[in-house]
Amino acid sequence: MSTTEDNALHPRRNLGNRYRSNALKFARLADSDPERKSEHLNWAEQNARQALLHDYTDSRNWICLLDLKLIVEDEIGLHAVIKDLFSVLGRDPEQTAQLDNIDFLEHGKELLNAALLKDPLDPEEWWTLISNVESEKHRNEVVHQFIDRCKRLDFRDQRAHIIFTRRLQILSLKGYEDAFLEISHHLLAHRPQNHELWLQIGRTHERREEYDQAWLCYDHVQHLRPHLHPREDFIKRIEEIMDGHERQPWIEPSVANRSEFLNKMLMLTSRLQSETATIEPEPDSGVQEANDEAKLKQLIEEHSLEEAFFYARRLVANGEVWAEPYLVDIQQSLG
Repeated sequence: MSTTEDNALHPRRNLGNRYRSNALKFARLADSDPERKSEHLNWAEQNARQALLHDYTDSRNWICLLDLKLIVEDEIGLHAVIKDLFSVLGRDPEQTAQLDNIDFLEHGKELLNAALLKDPLDPEEWWTLISNVESEKHRNEVVHQFIDRCKRLDFRDQRAHIIFTRRLQILSLKGYEDAFLEISHHLLAHRPQNHELWLQIGRTHERREEYDQAWLCYDHVQHLRPHLHPREDFIKRIEEIMDGHERQPWIEPSVANRSEFLNKMLMLTSRLQSETATIEPEPDSGVQEANDEAKLKQLIEEHSLEEAFFYARRLVANGEVWAEPYLVDIQQSLG
């Protein structure tokens, strides 16, 4: 996905509000002008779609489009809207199962409202729902339930990735750093090129003085965005700390540690995307190189690009220069 396409998926609330207002205006015109009702409803639906395109975190935009589908009794369209909402919410298997054998004209709005009430799209509304829990013990239980739920969600929809990344950022700010670190890797297994999330993970590790893990994250960011220099900036900060406290100088992680880090991400990605056995490191040899290249080609052909990305990164980290062109191609495909 290109940077332009990626930016287009970030919510733009003002435009969303403007298109929703237009949609509601045309819906009112449809009521007041029966002769042009169909034309007005078509314009209303087009504007409602644009509102949702520009801001999918505003529940009013989903409700607006669904209401228009109800007016024209478009059951197939209702199904599509609710299915799309569940995709944005991470394709929870429990939610998706509700779409089987349902009368969308009768129960569609009830289902959509229930989903939005239980799982608000706006990150601040979502946190308000959690923070309103009476006791701290119960609040912690709700956070742990969220962690368990995230582990079974599908974040391939870029909108879901953005929404849940923002939720994780709130958790981190509210003191739930362990939850942030645990679930971030699940999001990155679905979209490893999210350098902003990698950067935030690195900063979290650095703040916790987990310097090896911080360096690995910064190194990954710099690989994804060569024009950024978080790795060098981090090393300078560490050197200043060590000099001030007269400690032994910090040494960056070894190639073996980098390989282990990337292999953990590879295995997580593989486990999330399929039930096949995970790939374990093998001793370098001519035969193994041929096997690695064949496996890499297979992953690319099967469009398992996230898994192929970490596989290629691990190979390059281990000094397999032949894998570099594959890594470049995979990154371009991922955007």
